[in-house]
Amino acid sequence: MTDSKAFVEETGIELRFSDTELEACREHIVQFIADLVEDAGADGAVLGLSGGIDSTTIAYLAAEALGAENVHGLVLPSSVNPDADETDAEQVAETLGIEYDTIEIGPIVNAFVEAAPEHAAEDRMALGNVRVRTRGVLNYFVSNAESRLVLGTGNRSEAATGYFTKYGDQAVDCNPIGNLYKCQVRQLARDLGVPDDLVTRTPTAAMWEGQTDEEEMGLSYDDLDAILALHVHGPLSKHATIETLDVPKTAVDRVVELHETSAHKRSMPPAPEPL
Repeated sequence: MTDSKAFVEETGIELRFSDTELEACREHIVQFIADLVEDAGADGAVLGLSGGIDSTTIAYLAAEALGAENVHGLVLPSSVNPDADETDAEQVAETLGIEYDTIEIGPIVNAFVEAAPEHAAEDRMALGNVRVRTRGVLNYFVSNAESRLVLGTGNRSEAATGYFTKYGDQAVDCNPIGNLYKCQVRQLARDLGVPDDLVTRTPTAAMWEGQTDEEEMGLSYDDLDAILALHVHGPLSKHATIETLDVPKTAVDRVVELHETSAHKRSMPPAPEPL
């Protein structure tokens, strides 16, 4: 994973916040969570805890916004998760003093496979998506039972490239860090006091054993953030982006492809126009 400071020095592209902006961002998100829960008449929030930077950042923000006693974390490991995922997630909850439950999702996933073995048993992506959707169902099962909202952990980088499971990790009531690029999430996490080993931990959706975000996407989050900010969300042409960032054309093409082919994930399910 590219070091953010080195990336800035090499490219001149700075996506991180100033100290003043970072403070305003933190206050804005905390207030957003508090207002959303209050306006919904909910009794607090539920979120999935993976031990990764995104869910950990949301846990810290939620505890600040609602009070630790009003946040319920769910640690939902499967057989493909390293033991450290569960340990880190539980440590986050214990550090913050929030209630949490650990539920092994393997038996639920196995029930899907047994119900339709000819479709999913050997399909890594299909099976990975079942794991993610199972977590989403459990999040809502608990949130409905406790009259809480489900907090999503998606960031802007993932949303722009469709790097999430439809009706899975984006089956949520809100995305508090949904407007932040991954590098900005890292910066906010450090400001919140998230331990550095979690901030720098290799991102993974834990869809299958050994899976990592950057390997699956084919580029680093720092490159992804910069290409999104300059070209997909910004004004620069593809050529200018390549020259500015000194990245291969294939990297920019890959990000554009991910953005364009995932448009359906960012929209309501389509219906035909009225006659």
